[in-house]
Amino acid sequence: MALDQSVQQRFGSRLGLLLSALGIAVGTGNIWRFPRIAAQNGGDEGAGALILAWIIFLLLWSIPLIIAEYLIGRKYRYGVVGSFVKGIGKKFAWMGAFVAFVATAISFFYAIIVGWAMYYFFQTLLAPLPQTNEASLLIWENFQNSSLPFFTHFGAVALGIFAIWKGIQSIEKINKVLIPVLIVIIFISVVRSLLLPGSLQGVTYLFTIEWAQLKTPEIWLQALTQNAWDTGAGWGLFLCYAAYMQARHGVVKNAFITGFGNNFISLIMAIMIFGTVFSLMQSGLGYTDQEVLEVMQTSGPASTGLTFIWMPQLFNLMPGGRILAILFFLGLSFAGFSSLMSMLELTTRSLVDRGVKRNYAVLIIGLLVYLLGIPSAMSLNILSNQDFVWGLGLMLSGVFIAFFAIKFGITELRTSAGGMENDWSPGFWWENTIRYFVPAAGIILLGWWLWLSFTEFAPQQWYNPFVGFSPMTIALQWGVVLLLFVVFNKKIAKLAQ
Repeated sequence: MALDQSVQQRFGSRLGLLLSALGIAVGTGNIWRFPRIAAQNGGDEGAGALILAWIIFLLLWSIPLIIAEYLIGRKYRYGVVGSFVKGIGKKFAWMGAFVAFVATAISFFYAIIVGWAMYYFFQTLLAPLPQTNEASLLIWENFQNSSLPFFTHFGAVALGIFAIWKGIQSIEKINKVLIPVLIVIIFISVVRSLLLPGSLQGVTYLFTIEWAQLKTPEIWLQALTQNAWDTGAGWGLFLCYAAYMQARHGVVKNAFITGFGNNFISLIMAIMIFGTVFSLMQSGLGYTDQEVLEVMQTSGPASTGLTFIWMPQLFNLMPGGRILAILFFLGLSFAGFSSLMSMLELTTRSLVDRGVKRNYAVLIIGLLVYLLGIPSAMSLNILSNQDFVWGLGLMLSGVFIAFFAIKFGITELRTSAGGMENDWSPGFWWENTIRYFVPAAGIILLGWWLWLSFTEFAPQQWYNPFVGFSPMTIALQWGVVLLLFVVFNKKIAKLAQ
């Protein structure tokens, strides 16, 4: 099968690869999702239990999986499905298809969030900041109840298509601009927030550990899911980009830099939002600690509106807040866009591997992402459900990536990918976390959560697939996708050859 010439492209420099990898990792998961997950899972004393579990999973889940993805992608230089077929056999094509689908399913609603950020950038650029909670909420509700989310969703997808049109070389060039600018914007925003009176109270709450919370599976489940969301581990995105790596680019070094760099960005964004919210809602609006936390936890379904409802209003209370608000939403747009590019590239590459010309593949994927994102653009409840279902799907994807490494042979994968001369050795720690911890953690945490959902969390609703956060909504959506891929496994494998 003749493949498109774009598959022969390589990253021009290690810096381009590293910035593009950070583009995968640093996105709305850091700026929009992480602070709201921390707020939702905070206890009376603090949110530090989630932070601690989240850091543990960085070392025991995300970085090991990123290393595995880099090794697989660099060895086979195919997309996710093609790599599974070439590496562990045709009968596992369905498994690679599921990994690719999870990232694609996330892109359906992820593009919508990027569109929100783009809208708020222009809103803060062209209109005064809201002065009251009612005014800020009205902007959010008017936007959500209008047809604008459909247009901003389309705009985000269209820009993503344009960015990846020519392949990895255009992606590398765009990320060389987007990521440094984003980092500068983030640091300006964080420094300004820490200068606010009383901001350290919010920071203290963020890092205070309520030890009893570590006994609950929900904290560990959310921490693992969020770390996978944060870093991009288990999505297949690093595997896709690794297909364009030069042999001299270090796998382990890049994985550690990407993982720690990403989590550092997440932490400083949480510091900014918690510090700003606590400072200005207390000193500016007279809220108590508990009232502040309640607001952060109830800003839209699953706190989806926390960033968009409260940040414009709070920026209005700061000297120079208008400029900071513009920079903040520009940075959020950049972060989301860099990650969206990688999601679109993953699915595009899967089609290119099947012999579809790149320009056709890009257009097909763009149309698919737009159309299947429309339900989430229509309803925040649907978007929250999709975030929940496919966010947890990342755990299963991570287990499948680990299965690939185990089935192929972990030591053999490490040695056969080559290019380890100037790199760190992953060694004993990596091999054992991939062989034992990742599969066990994924299966045990999912099983633990399901059991408690049946017995404690939702004993009256667990069987209802139309309840947004029930086990049955996960079982139904995962089940349909997995069944289709298993039934059509032979056809998927044949197309991937």
